Amino acid sequence: MGLLFYGSSERPIRIPDRVLAHVKVVIATKLRRGESFTMSWRHAEGEEGGRSTIWIQPSIPLRFVFGAVEPEMLDPALLQSYANSANSSSGLTIDLDTAVPVDAGEPARRTA
Repeated sequence: MGLLFYGSSERPIRIPDRVLAHVKVVIATKLRRGESFTMSWRHAEGEEGGRSTIWIQPSIPLRFVFGAVEPEMLDPALLQSYANSANSSSGLTIDLDTAVPVDAGEPARRTA
């Protein structure tokens, strides 16, 4: 399980490593361009009910912590889907309860 530390909050957002790897690439790409956006998710099972949205912008510190030592394989189709979502008026929406499948038929690249 990965962790996303947002701003000055000491309480991380728990995100599965495979999802976090894809989210990291999308966030880094948007922030490199100086683009701000929202990221939303429903709280995972076992947490308080409801959903959360955060504002992602270059001046807010972020830290990505992965549970696995090895970088995750990235799914190009999922990256494109997340990028399209991040570019929409509703922002990036992720599903914490859905595992990201590894597609053996599509060449994938590792995240750094």
